[in-house]
Amino acid sequence: MSDAKRTPLYDFNVAHGGRMVDFAGWEMPVQYTSIVDEHKATRAAAGLFDVSHMGEATVEGAGAEAFLNYVLTNDVSGMDDGKALYSLMCRPDGGVVDDLLVYRKAAGSYLLCLNASNVDKDLAWLAKEAAAFDVNLEDVSDSFGLIALQGPKAFEILAELSAADLSGLGYYRFVEGEVAGVPCLVSRTGYTGEVGVELFVPADRTAELAEALLAVGTPKGLMLAGLGARDSLRLEAGYSLYGHEIDDAVGPVEANLMWTVSLKKEGDFIGKAAILAKKAAGPDRKVIFFKTGGRRIARPGTDIVAGGEKVGTVVSGTFSPILNEAIGSALVKAAVAKSDELAVDLRGKAYPIERTRPPFLPLNPQA
Repeated sequence: MSDAKRTPLYDFNVAHGGRMVDFAGWEMPVQYTSIVDEHKATRAAAGLFDVSHMGEATVEGAGAEAFLNYVLTNDVSGMDDGKALYSLMCRPDGGVVDDLLVYRKAAGSYLLCLNASNVDKDLAWLAKEAAAFDVNLEDVSDSFGLIALQGPKAFEILAELSAADLSGLGYYRFVEGEVAGVPCLVSRTGYTGEVGVELFVPADRTAELAEALLAVGTPKGLMLAGLGARDSLRLEAGYSLYGHEIDDAVGPVEANLMWTVSLKKEGDFIGKAAILAKKAAGPDRKVIFFKTGGRRIARPGTDIVAGGEKVGTVVSGTFSPILNEAIGSALVKAAVAKSDELAVDLRGKAYPIERTRPPFLPLNPQA
């Protein structure tokens, strides 16, 4: 990992026992203790995640709204200050460049949060399209650390560290203020399906805030959580991960993400014609979610079969500590997407799977 980048929490992670791995070119903690324990702690109390590898960019100027509405599938024109929005950014053929979050700070001033593996690609894509608009695009990734505090006790922990009452912060809303004396953008978002926040922090003060959250949270059941728990939590919630449920060849129609596409917004947007055509014709493939009924995990790349023939491929697979069984998602032929005869092929033996509509368990991140 000699060439891997390090987040502002690298020393914090190592000091607290993080087992570091290379993820998207970053040295990141896959776990600190046990993935299962970290997962369960997040569901029962709280988990603290270093997600500083994510990228950030600002979009500012008189043409910012028009620009974002052109490059994104969702509609930013209905956003007010302090609102966050999840959207896809698509190619002309309807494939996905990335999925991202948009934060409106003020009229003509937005912050984007980008997937770590796609930052360079995203910025190049955005810069190319920005040339036609009155807008300034700036990569500010190095300015920020990003901490996710997720779980039912997240706001109880925050209450001890912030003079502001954050308990009334609405889902997909954000405010700017101080937590433990550190200036933050506090966003009521997350990737676990739990109540929680994501904290955008000045890079040089990220460790200070993480230590404060850990000190207050540990007596309440908080655990540091790594990439392993982050993945099992997001899959239990049925959230898409770029490079798995979506990619440059799998768009919103196939991935059941048409709710992120505003076909009625004013003006054209990149990928609209292709998405409309695929929606009208019906896709060749669909993403499904499934349970195995056992503990044996079907890893990405595993064949999905029906009637002795391959009909798809597993794109995500892990063990659910809450359900105590393996779960996953797959990209299958649309014609068999609702079949009850689907199975995973594990070393030449077919194991039936149960199609499941996500989330896999009752979750309410808006509670």
